[in-house]
Amino acid sequence: MVNALIDVLTHNFGLFRHGFLGTLALTGVSAAVSLVFGVLIAAFRVSPVPPLRWFGTAWVTLLRNTPLTLLFMIAVFVVPQILFPGISYFALAVGALGCYTSAFVCEAVRSGINTVPLGQAEAARSLGMTFGQTLRIVVLPQAVRTVVPPVGSLMIALTKNSAIAGAFSVAELFAQQKRLSELGYNILAIFVWVAVAYLIITFAISGLFRLLENRMAVTR
Repeated sequence: MVNALIDVLTHNFGLFRHGFLGTLALTGVSAAVSLVFGVLIAAFRVSPVPPLRWFGTAWVTLLRNTPLTLLFMIAVFVVPQILFPGISYFALAVGALGCYTSAFVCEAVRSGINTVPLGQAEAARSLGMTFGQTLRIVVLPQAVRTVVPPVGSLMIALTKNSAIAGAFSVAELFAQQKRLSELGYNILAIFVWVAVAYLIITFAISGLFRLLENRMAVTR
């Protein structure tokens, strides 16, 4: 088994590296998209404007109750035909992963917003601040302290969900695993190295968010 592990890595290090970097890029860009959309939709959900609240509620309800695999199928087979012909599979995967995760980020951010005492928002509005200014200057800086741990967990889940992209021609770790399996390499050895790569990414994300959480705790 040890020989199989060494053999599959030494003979295919380039493929593993390509898959690792692909997963890293897919996770990073999708995380950025999910955070931007998640905060924006959370603002919609607590907005005093009814149409924005309705849109935010519909966004979260629809995406949270849609299987991610189905979302990928829509992104890959429907979106290029209707909206963006010729768009890359990577961009489609980012869109599917980012939008799906944004629904969960939205709920985490909204929960954080609800922990901020209502009186602070009312005081800000009495000083003449708009809803957007109140949210940006007063509410979100306090809410982010409670949001960091759940968002970190969501980013780790996003990393694992990125494996689905391998079934849709995106060059990431599981796509390379499938390719190596077809070449006849020991499948258990392949899975071990894929698991190690995912552990490296998830441990890095966990450490980053733990560092952020500790820094936030010091400034309280």
